[in-house]
Amino acid sequence: MIKDKDNATLEDVLQPGTHMIAAGYCMYGSSCTLVLSTGNGVNGFTLDPSLGEFILTHPNIKIPNKGKIYSVNEGNARNWDAPTAKYVERCKFPQDGSSPKSLRYIGSMVADVHRTLLYGGIFLYPADKKSPNGKLRVLYEVFPMSFLMEQAGGQSFTGKHRALEIVPSEIHQRSPIFLGSYDDVEEIKSLYAAESSTA
Repeated sequence: MIKDKDNATLEDVLQPGTHMIAAGYCMYGSSCTLVLSTGNGVNGFTLDPSLGEFILTHPNIKIPNKGKIYSVNEGNARNWDAPTAKYVERCKFPQDGSSPKSLRYIGSMVADVHRTLLYGGIFLYPADKKSPNGKLRVLYEVFPMSFLMEQAGGQSFTGKHRALEIVPSEIHQRSPIFLGSYDDVEEIKSLYAAESSTA
């Protein structure tokens, strides 16, 4: 919310994600989908071209607690930090003998997060040696997707803390991001916690 509707300022924009009141995205392909949260769950709508209206087709979206898919650009693997590398290794070669996770990476955050939201798993865009502050923008990529993920029962993490707790200092500020199923994000959080406790 802005403080004065007749005098919006940069300060109104540079608020932490915990102050968000709504977020959404629109994705089109074989159909046009609108996913929206106003702070009371997440709903998905599909455009009906014959009516020219969006119809509620995915009410009260809830992400599974654990997923079978991980989504990351593995072309950057040689530049990752140890917790990210270890997490992806565990996705491929689980220590508990369970089936490995499947890699699915479209390269479009909206499409990758949409799949993650519906089917579970984790989307990762970590910091790396080339981009130590991450690549995705806090205000218009990290915050909206984190808000939606949390509203659907998932989590969002920067490698240091909850993503929505970032207090941005500039409009185009960037951040690493790990978001998705609650248990999957818990696992990568534990790897970062273990690394910081040994540092």
